Amino acid sequence: MDLKSKIILIAGPTASGKSKFAIKFAKKINGEIINADSMQVYKELSILTARPKKEDLKKIKHHLYGFQTVKRNFSTGNWLKLVKTKIKQIKKKKMTPILVGGTGLYFKALTHGLVKMPKIPLRFRNNIRKLHKKKGQSIFHKELIKLDPLAKNKINPNDAQRSIRAYEIKKYSKKSIFKFFKETNNSFFDKDFFKIYIEFPRSELIKRINKRVDKIFKDGVTNEVKSFLKYKVNKHKSVAKVIGLNEIEKYLKKELNLSQTKELISIKTRQYAKRQTTWARGQMSNWQKIDYKDLNSLLKKI
Repeated sequence: MDLKSKIILIAGPTASGKSKFAIKFAKKINGEIINADSMQVYKELSILTARPKKEDLKKIKHHLYGFQTVKRNFSTGNWLKLVKTKIKQIKKKKMTPILVGGTGLYFKALTHGLVKMPKIPLRFRNNIRKLHKKKGQSIFHKELIKLDPLAKNKINPNDAQRSIRAYEIKKYSKKSIFKFFKETNNSFFDKDFFKIYIEFPRSELIKRINKRVDKIFKDGVTNEVKSFLKYKVNKHKSVAKVIGLNEIEKYLKKELNLSQTKELISIKTRQYAKRQTTWARGQMSNWQKIDYKDLNSLLKKI
């Protein structure tokens, strides 16, 4: 299997061992690893986001990990621009770029192109958020469907973030967010990629998630969150939604005990892993789905 001319993409649910597998893959194929996880870009949240350890970063050249401060916004567009540059640089060295992570939108932006949305004034966006808060997600979603019928079967009724985004785009531009999606251009062809999605039985994944939660506390995650909270990051920023932040903040305020905190983080992580799996089923249908037990067999073939 000759993959040296390809761009390798490795995805999978959280705690599925993607980062470790990417290192083995990179060693085998003379590759360099690029981060495709939206939360692992932030330097202030290493433990909570399960960023690769320093010893792993030394084994193989890694790019775009822990370089961005939480004080600044970092979008999918920012990531895509940097990634395209990194891919060119790595290929120029006759090496293979290997992207690894769990952020579906990052992979979709790379493989399908990034949607060019209109810039919406902050005051306008805040007014939509206030409207959402006033009406509640259920009523807001119904009103979104009236405003933009194309959203009916494409946005989950419980997905507040995507509902708000679709509503503000339609209200401001008079054009459906899904029409913007259709007009997107791409820099790559499907043949440029070798795409792997790691599948993991849910029962095994739950065990791994529970172990990871125990480990982050042993590694000092409470001090990391304590430091993060000093930045007073706006709750609307994506980084403020990192799983565990809210629970550990409550633990620090003594609103939760340690056992409750760990359990809530485990539950939210399991829910996130389920969402990733659902996304993969719908958005990654042409990826190679590989059972975690077959990963070593794959390495032998390349």
